[in-house]
Amino acid sequence: MTRAIVFPGQGSQYPGMGKEMADAFTEARHVFQEIDDVLQQKLSQIIFSGTAEELALTENTQPALMAVSIAIFRVLEKQGKIKLPNIASYVAGHSLGEYTALTAAGSFTLADAARLLRIRGKAMQQAVPKGEGGMVVLLGADLDLAKKIAAETAENESCQVANDNSPGQVVLSGSATAIARVAGIATAHGVKRTVQLPVSAPFHSALMEPAAKAMADALTRIEIKFPAVPLIANVTAAETSDPVEIKKLLVEQVTGMVRWRESVVYMEEKGVDNIIEIGAGSVLCGLVKRSSKKISTLSLERPVDLEKFLGNL
Repeated sequence: MTRAIVFPGQGSQYPGMGKEMADAFTEARHVFQEIDDVLQQKLSQIIFSGTAEELALTENTQPALMAVSIAIFRVLEKQGKIKLPNIASYVAGHSLGEYTALTAAGSFTLADAARLLRIRGKAMQQAVPKGEGGMVVLLGADLDLAKKIAAETAENESCQVANDNSPGQVVLSGSATAIARVAGIATAHGVKRTVQLPVSAPFHSALMEPAAKAMADALTRIEIKFPAVPLIANVTAAETSDPVEIKKLLVEQVTGMVRWRESVVYMEEKGVDNIIEIGAGSVLCGLVKRSSKKISTLSLERPVDLEKFLGNL
């Protein structure tokens, strides 16, 4: 079996995520405590018992999702007495999940990942005034059609493909007025349905350029080590282990398209036949199933999931 481990991005969060793991395992509690200390904030309280609105603040969501995933991953390592290269050939993550993947692979320390994601979350939120940007999902459109709709919609404003998630699920991002025009144009092109996302900023669009500059600056102050296994990068849908390239791609990722569908295809071509999603929810498992008929999936989120996986190793 050739396996990849993947980590979720924004949209997978929910209040109470990770609490079962923290209640059951010391290793998980240590992760949450370290991140609380580094950020000088009781982020764990927001994660476990805060409101959905608090957790949905981008500056909280990004380090929170990373915290949950790494807490589970640390328990997996300790309880299973295993190291990443023994159970996986690749790592990947969706958007902010790429930072989580690099943390699991040893490229970032937990403290550095928490600081970077706090900076990233704040910078992305501040790049565009609230209400001036948006994102919309096209259901039933492929990438080529989505690009055509984005081009017709833009009208000298910003509108581009943000996420190519799976066959028939592509996300556009841009100015609020452009995004408001998408539904009518998409319908004219035969798109089954459009869904405007409840986000506060147009992620993965050219409007995020100020955030890209903030991340370029932040990443110059962080040491990135060679990952224990290669990363399948969002913006290239190909593997890399070079710290210099990783830094460059993380900056590009802020304004660039998340090529998730192509990443899954790439992993399949490399012989991956099993993908494990570690963290809140199982969104990525669903996207993988729609992109590949050959790859089996498993979500590790709760102690019972972990026990079952370790029992089958």
